[in-house]
Amino acid sequence: MIDRLRAHTKRFSSNESGVTAIEFGLLALPFFAVLGAILETSVIFIAGQVLESALHDAGRLVRTGQTQTGFDLLAFRADLCSRTYGLFGDCSGIFVEVRPVGLFGSATPTAPVDATCISACTWTRPEHFDDGGPNSVMLGQAYFRWQTIVGLDLGLNNLGDGRRLLGSVTVFQNEPF
Repeated sequence: MIDRLRAHTKRFSSNESGVTAIEFGLLALPFFAVLGAILETSVIFIAGQVLESALHDAGRLVRTGQTQTGFDLLAFRADLCSRTYGLFGDCSGIFVEVRPVGLFGSATPTAPVDATCISACTWTRPEHFDDGGPNSVMLGQAYFRWQTIVGLDLGLNNLGDGRRLLGSVTVFQNEPF
């Protein structure tokens, strides 16, 4: 009886069929989690760069005086949105603020959301658009609450509701139009 048990045990322990499937099962979850985190980080970086570029290009309209002919917040947002390649959906979630400041040193950008919020992180102040006048020093800000996908706590979320606050700020002086 014991010899028979030893024979079965030896035969079972020497059988290597299915080892690859077991190894894949053990390594698949960590592999795909790391792969997902890399892709999520890349998408967040690209979205931040697109927002930065869109604000810079839309701010050029203010700087050159092209917004002096009836531009308002909705028109500026539409122009900003046209430069984001549809990455932010309909752009209604983008917070926009353009206003004149006295001097370059007095331009103090502040995020329009409380980073310590627990659940629904909403904007803490209203949006604003004022394109100033000739030679005005301007502060332009655009923010978006990006919903992360992977769901792992990898430090990508910086808001309490599981989103990442993407922001872009530009300071410039209007031309003497």
